[in-house]
Amino acid sequence: MFPVALDLARLPVVLAGSGRLALRRLALLDDAGAGAVRVFCPDAADAALQAAAGARFCVGLPDAAAIAAARLLLVAGLDGDASAALAALARARGVLVNVEDDLSDCDFHVPAMHRAGDLLIAVSTGGQSPTLAQAIRARIAACFGPEWAGRLARAAALRRALRADGADGRAVGEAVRALAANEAWFASAQPGAAEGGPE
Repeated sequence: MFPVALDLARLPVVLAGSGRLALRRLALLDDAGAGAVRVFCPDAADAALQAAAGARFCVGLPDAAAIAAARLLLVAGLDGDASAALAALARARGVLVNVEDDLSDCDFHVPAMHRAGDLLIAVSTGGQSPTLAQAIRARIAACFGPEWAGRLARAAALRRALRADGADGRAVGEAVRALAANEAWFASAQPGAAEGGPE
């Protein structure tokens, strides 16, 4: 696996599915700031998904053109045959696809994520054990609470100021590490939390 952080504000996404699994995937997309999401659901009576999707909701499954217009396809809550058919359409058009709970039809996996403002920490088991990934994510969340949003903002402001003054990457790194040490950012980390200063 090769971890990347995608800016979903720039990439069109199609979500195909129904029920709580599709609803959970939509919430993850919205939390990630996805800008262009179309939600396809074969069940017109899926009121919860329709309410969450709003104007993005389409009844039925996406056709080849809708998939080709996307960069990512997420499939959740559909039966195996429908999921496999959508995955095949996506692959034939060069669109990356993730089918929940089916490793054979996944080009990528969605990790367990913890957010604190712009700080994003992701845990992946390569799709082998989502439950373990969630347990590790919960442990990380206990160490990196909402205060880290402000800490990241201060580190980013320091980085911008130093870069504007012509500082190189090494000097910026040293300054950010010093800021973290001076404010004891890692002093309250619980046992098992990631150690060391920020990069």
